[in-house]
Amino acid sequence: MKIIIAPDSFKDSLSAQGVAHAIAEGLAQVWPAAQLIKCPMADGGEGTVEAVLAACDGQWRGARVRGPLGAAVEARWGWLPDSRTAIIEMAEASGLQLVPPGQRDACSSSTFGTGELIRAALDEGASRVILAIGGSATNDGGAGAMQALGVALLDDQGQALPPGGLALGKLARIDLRDLDPRLAGVRFEIAADVDNPLCGPHGASAVFGPQKGASAEQVQQLDRALAHFAGHCAQVLDRDVSDEPGSGAAGGLGFAAKAFLKAQFRTGVEVVAQLTGLADAIDGADLVVTGEGRFDAQTLRGKTPYGVARIAQRRGVPVVVIAGTLGEGYEALYEHGIDAAFALANGPMTLQEACTDAPRLLAERARDIARLWQVAAR
Repeated sequence: MKIIIAPDSFKDSLSAQGVAHAIAEGLAQVWPAAQLIKCPMADGGEGTVEAVLAACDGQWRGARVRGPLGAAVEARWGWLPDSRTAIIEMAEASGLQLVPPGQRDACSSSTFGTGELIRAALDEGASRVILAIGGSATNDGGAGAMQALGVALLDDQGQALPPGGLALGKLARIDLRDLDPRLAGVRFEIAADVDNPLCGPHGASAVFGPQKGASAEQVQQLDRALAHFAGHCAQVLDRDVSDEPGSGAAGGLGFAAKAFLKAQFRTGVEVVAQLTGLADAIDGADLVVTGEGRFDAQTLRGKTPYGVARIAQRRGVPVVVIAGTLGEGYEALYEHGIDAAFALANGPMTLQEACTDAPRLLAERARDIARLWQVAAR
């Protein structure tokens, strides 16, 4: 029996590798002779670089860059030397986890450090850069990253704009003369788990601004500032990508990457699946087990279980999900290649208890699924 184990990480609990290992332990209790192939996955958020490097025998690189509020941070990124591919998790430089809850400021946080990571990849000789853009603390439309790469954003006095999305409302001119010329020889791809546009009721500010510290009034101000920025970009670049899917990802970094770097937007799980060879692994499998911390209707927006299920469905392989919790609307995934879903908890427990006991609980659920499969096969 061949079983593919392709989960995402469980946030604040286990890495994707840890989840896959625990599931494998549980399955092996019932199927000791089974071929258990672990393919840790990610969807463009936390853990994307780790999952790819583990599967592709890549290398870690590091750089000291400017964090979302300006303080220096140590950020890691991935390098695949054979293909000269850099994998950059923007959250390493500009992520929400870098800012304590009481200090989160969507108005002034910047993606400048992410641009510095792109520069580091250029210095390494990258010909392809994959930007995994989940988990941002920013709402600056990617302006900071572009400034780090040489784009000058100037006010009506010819002065450089300060960091943050709110300052974009004072943008008067964009100067591309110092844009790093090496960018022209690099293929950029965006790996994201959301497909929001830049502005409007479904845009970066409205949907994600509040979790980054924006008040209701600031959300409106930021939305207007990003629209103003997009208007200037359209004039200078002769195209407008603000309404395209994914432009609102990472507080608008998706917009800047598409507008200035001509980045191709792809779902994060699609990118990771390609790099790790998931489709080839699933060929001939009897079962796929995937999972994530919270499995609900939002999973349809491009989260790992949805992406894994699409690949498996095309090959006629059944898919089972093990999740930390089953949220509202998860049943909708049954129409998209998911055959069954199970929650982690085996009784009342706190979130902390569930996180602490996740390895044991995952192994138990996997064991129970295998036993049920045996019964059904009789």
